[in-house]
Amino acid sequence: MLRGVVGATGLLVILEVAGRTGVIDTGFLPLVSTVLARAAELAVDGEFLTHGLASMEAWFWALVVTIAVAVPAGLLLGVVRPVESATRPLIEFLRPIPSVALIPLAILLFQNPMHMRMSVAVYAATWPVLINTIYGVRDVDPLAKETLRSFGFGPGTVVMRVVLPSAAPFIATGVRLAASVAIILVVTAEVVAGGISGVGVFINTAGSGNRVDLMIAATAWVGLFGIAVNALLVAAEKRVFRWHHNRLAGVS
Repeated sequence: MLRGVVGATGLLVILEVAGRTGVIDTGFLPLVSTVLARAAELAVDGEFLTHGLASMEAWFWALVVTIAVAVPAGLLLGVVRPVESATRPLIEFLRPIPSVALIPLAILLFQNPMHMRMSVAVYAATWPVLINTIYGVRDVDPLAKETLRSFGFGPGTVVMRVVLPSAAPFIATGVRLAASVAIILVVTAEVVAGGISGVGVFINTAGSGNRVDLMIAATAWVGLFGIAVNALLVAAEKRVFRWHHNRLAGVS
């Protein structure tokens, strides 16, 4: 963590010096100090905060829908192997399709800007949750499942008492990855499709006014939000699934 902070700080210092000495044209890339000053101003700017809340709302609900869809689907595909075998070709066909390429289609299908942004983010974020859930189910100890079955418990009980708890750390990792992907796609959809609210819309507006400093400052806030979300989810994983991390540490 400390090394990362030192590295990032060093890069910013180098860029600042390069700008002040004329190595980098400040008309093309503003000084780091200028960008940081604009970022601080945006933190208390009502207009930007409104745009930020709009993007956060779309991101939050996209993540909720992703979890509600991808986790049950992953459990089904992981538990029922014939279903997974039948759908695997479709999954492998859809998964590599760039989500950005679907934005024009989403614009045509969804008149509501919120739904449009959410649809693209859900599509992109579904894959890490789905794949991690499937792998998590397959990592469950077969002996634990057979033990519960031997006591007369049905498939549903086995899934809820053994499969789901054992796969939960993998699902949490998938959700953490999906959270970052959803942020990227929400802002990207706003930049491409436009609209009346969202950080991407703010970036477009700043770009039309040739305010590169505001564009970079707004983008920096998106990155900081992503770092904060990832850090919170990592901390939650280590706290809730401490047993899983201890097991991995013991294996390594």
